[in-house]
This record gives sequence, structure tokens and C-alpha cells, in this order.
Amino acid sequence: MFTKTSMALAAALLATTGAAIAADAPVIGLITKTETNPFFVKMKEGAQQAAQAKGAKLLTGAGKADGDNAGQVTAMENMIAGGAKTILITPSDSKAIVPAIQKARAKGVLVIALDSPADPADATDALFATDNYKAGELIGQYAKAATGGKPVKIATLDLFPGHPVGAQRHNGFLKGFGLAAPDAKSNELGKAAEVVCMADSFGDQAKGQTAMENCLQKNPDINLVYTINEPAAAGAYKALQRAGKDKGVLIVSVDGGCQGVKDVTAGHIAATSQQYPLRMAAMGVEAGVEYAKTGKKPSGYTDTGVTLIAGKPVAGVESKDTKVGTDLCWGKK
Repeated sequence: MFTKTSMALAAALLATTGAAIAADAPVIGLITKTETNPFFVKMKEGAQQAAQAKGAKLLTGAGKADGDNAGQVTAMENMIAGGAKTILITPSDSKAIVPAIQKARAKGVLVIALDSPADPADATDALFATDNYKAGELIGQYAKAATGGKPVKIATLDLFPGHPVGAQRHNGFLKGFGLAAPDAKSNELGKAAEVVCMADSFGDQAKGQTAMENCLQKNPDINLVYTINEPAAAGAYKALQRAGKDKGVLIVSVDGGCQGVKDVTAGHIAATSQQYPLRMAAMGVEAGVEYAKTGKKPSGYTDTGVTLIAGKPVAGVESKDTKVGTDLCWGKK
């Protein structure tokens, strides 16, 4: 049950590409976790570009914050009422969203997950996303080489409990570093003895800063920080800087956004695994247009790519420099 306020909010979040669109144009909905996270801003940009190129009508909506399942459900209902036959969604709550997805698919709506899978993954018709476990492995391998075998005390600034993307990146990082870790199918966060603090950041800079401050209070000797994304990494760096510890702590992250690559160039982040949200969204729109024209549905998982971007290369770990990272940030190519 949703209040009039939540319904009005979701309706206000809906938008179209604004271009002249044919009356019979395919209607495609894009629902992101938030409106403000730069990752989802770029995803929306990719969807808008593809919709304009393909002559589709795009509706967009989002939750108020990461984890706002009710907002996403309301946006989905509004989009279907508005004629959407394809819904592209980055699930905020991978389990809670499943009943709404099932209802949509029962009405003949194609549902594609972008970036984050539903739980179970086959609740959607298809998934276009980064291999998040591999993204974690890459920065784990880099961190292992960069620390040169010296003892580490690790803080992990995670997403929130139970989310597949958060678990895959965290566990991939542990595996890449050579520590015991759950496999890519697990949604539980692994913990090794070297991990002295685990905190939820919700992928947010302010929450990331608070999480890092709390970790430093518990263990001031932390010398390696893994973060779920670059906003959380920026918050961690600010906390370390305020504590006078920014020079002696290595931070690794995931996303590869333009600002994140700037932070690698500045030395605030040592390395990041770059993903391509513009590409994810464009592929989703193209699949929606194809479905409208032919009835053909995509299925299964499509890997949209990941590249390690590092400020300084390390032996034995393949990476690209920040110039390449800037040229490609979030799917410019």
C-alpha cells in the first residue's frame, strides 16, 4: 500500500526524452536506485541517447535512496500504466522487488536488470551488468601487489547486508587479495582475520566518511581500505585526511566514473575497477526496441565489461592508466 505522497513522488520522477516521438513508438522505462548518484545519472544519459537514436519513448524514475524498494515499485506501476512494454531496472532491494517484476512479466512486459541482479537472478528476463566479482578481484589483486606482502589491517566500506552487488565486490576483493572468500553466488559478506572493520556506506560519500571515522576509532592502524564505490571512497579519504592518515592508507574501489578517475589521478584512490553504465543502458533500450518490433526477448547474463584503472602500475597485474580511464569513463566510447 502506497500513500498519495509516495505516488505523487514517483509520478514526479517520471520523464520522457522530450523529443518528437511517433505515436506508435516503443515505450521503455528506466528505474534506477537514485536520481543523484553519478553512476545512475550516466546510465540515464545512455538510455536517453539510445532512445532518441532508436525512436523510442523513455520514461525514467528512481527511488529516493539506495534501498527504497517502495519507490521503485511505484515507479514501475506508473510506467506500465503509461504504456511501457519494457522496464529496465537496477534493483535497490534484489528480493523485495521480485513480486513487482513477476506482475509486470505476467502482463507481457520485458524486464531487464541493469548493473544489479534480482534475487533470484532469473526473476528478470535478462541481466546486463558488470561482472562485479571480477571487479572486486581486480582491485584485490592490485592491493595485494601494491602492499608488497606487508601485514595489512583492512577496512571494508560495503553497500548494505544481503545485496548481490555489494557481496560480489566485497568477496571478489577478498579472493583477489588471496584471502578466504565466498564464491560469486553468495550474498553473504566474507570476513578474514585481516579485515578489522566492516561498515555499511550505502554507496554514499557522507555515510562513507562516517563509516571510516568509526572504523578508525575501533582500529587506528588500518592501512588498506576497500570501498563499494567511489563516493564511499571519497568519504573514506576525507575521514583519513582529517585524521592525518591519508598518506599511509591505500584505498581501492569500484566504478571508474569521471570523478573517480580524477581521484585516482590525485592519489586519493590507488586503483578502481571501471564499469560502463552508459553501455548497459544503451543495450537495454536496444533490446526493448527489438522486443517491440519482433517479440524477441534477451535472456541470461551479458557481461558489459570491466577495466582496472590504476594511478601506478604494479607488476603482475594488468591495468590501464588514468588517461585511458578518463577517455572511457562510464562508457564514452
